Amino acid sequence: MMTPRFSILTSVFNPDPSHLDACLASVASQTFTGVFEHVVVDDASSLPGVRSLLNGLEPLPWRRVLRRPANGGVVAASNDALSAATGDVIVLLDHDDVLAPEALARLAEFFDATPDAEVVYSDHDLLRWDDRLYSPVYNPDFSLERLRNHNYITHLVAARRSVVLDLGGFTVGTDGAQDHDLLLRLAERVDTFHHIPEILLHWRQSTTSFSGDPETNNTAFEREVDVVAAHLGRCGIDADVSKAANPGVVRIERSVHGKPTVSVVIPTRGTRGRIWGVERIFVHDAVASLLADVDDRIRLEIIAVIDSGTDPVVERGLRQIAGDALRVVDYTDPFNFSDKINRGVADATGEYVLLLNDDTELVRSGSIAEMVGIAQSEDVGMVGAKLLFEDGTLQHGGHLYHGTISHAFLGWQGDHPGPHRILAVERECAGVTAAAALLRREVFNRIGGMNIDLPANYNDVDLSLTVRAAGYRIVWTPYASWYHFEQKSFDHPIAQSEIDEIERRWGDYLGHDPYSNPNLAPGRTDWLELPLRSGATPL
Repeated sequence: MMTPRFSILTSVFNPDPSHLDACLASVASQTFTGVFEHVVVDDASSLPGVRSLLNGLEPLPWRRVLRRPANGGVVAASNDALSAATGDVIVLLDHDDVLAPEALARLAEFFDATPDAEVVYSDHDLLRWDDRLYSPVYNPDFSLERLRNHNYITHLVAARRSVVLDLGGFTVGTDGAQDHDLLLRLAERVDTFHHIPEILLHWRQSTTSFSGDPETNNTAFEREVDVVAAHLGRCGIDADVSKAANPGVVRIERSVHGKPTVSVVIPTRGTRGRIWGVERIFVHDAVASLLADVDDRIRLEIIAVIDSGTDPVVERGLRQIAGDALRVVDYTDPFNFSDKINRGVADATGEYVLLLNDDTELVRSGSIAEMVGIAQSEDVGMVGAKLLFEDGTLQHGGHLYHGTISHAFLGWQGDHPGPHRILAVERECAGVTAAAALLRREVFNRIGGMNIDLPANYNDVDLSLTVRAAGYRIVWTPYASWYHFEQKSFDHPIAQSEIDEIERRWGDYLGHDPYSNPNLAPGRTDWLELPLRSGATPL
């Protein structure tokens, strides 16, 4: 297939003239030697400097400047630009942003190598008021759930013009959220969004852009809510959508269909420990915290898998706490967490199973129903939760397989939104911990349960990768949360056999986490970039 012809679309309305000049110059400075055009639509700008800049542009065969007779908003201007475009692929460029010199060349290389690609996006950074680059945003590969929560992609976006035209272009009434709306509609239509993990656009920080001052975009945020609600409606997802606490993030609260039974499978040997100065039997408080959270959207049954030799007071206490909701599975074999989970699930009657460690305590009311709402989607295989240490710091923000097997953002403040709001949104992860993970029972059975060759460690990593290999998404949500008093119970040394087993089964996958980024430093649990990739020119 021939290298595509590109149409860069830019709608203009009263930017700082120097910013517009830099935008136009970045297109003129492209290293790409193929065919492209820059379609600029002036949406009746009233600033004299903007009009004089556009009027004084040197005539070039690849640049067209169109003028609207009256200001109609960014959607109207963008649709005019789309209608005038003639290229195979459109590239969206705001009137004050700057393309990296190699942007079109890298897009061309990608489309040449991936001729069936329909939507491609890149990483970006921010352009300060003093023209210094900073705050690189290294995106994950495509994450549908995260895109629903907020437009994490933003820039740079390229899409087949024919596909965008088939969708009807930009949606009237979505001004300020029009790009998010377009991406969501593309996600409904296109099988795969492709990601180039390179910074191909510099997003201008200014008082009129989200990157500079989110509070100036309250109207846009309201439209984000409408855009996401419309998308969920088209996808058949019954949910309430509202503004979340963090700017630019929406809160999706899914309805739970019917009143399903959730079987909580909780292996225990009745370990005791001291938390917040109080001695406790962990499993008692774990179960009591669940049952105290009365939620008429679901039914709970408690499957306690109890080791032989456990103090009888443990089972007696559970029966007092859970009553008829309790089912006990006696476990007489040597310790094997995976096998205990499998036995518990085999005894379960619920449509959903919640795998839960006994050293946990529910934090957020409605957590289980929240997870069920996500797991109802047929393409979701497993749902994980936010877990906190005893001191309120983060124990689990999803798994991270990027030069290490770890919990993302381990030790961060439990209420921190994370870089680029990653801890404030529902998002796909490479895996989640089995300390609090919910699956449809049919999914658990389909994949064959947990791997008994991993009795103590990495069994949840193996479970996660098996779920994904079966074609399912794994979603982590900040709206379901437990304390996890890890290592307050007992610790398992990692056996060499477990290391060998996880490497044998998944070695090729553990080095590439699609929800991380190759520009990030390996072996870390945060989003720190590799050295010399901050984007800023050294002083």
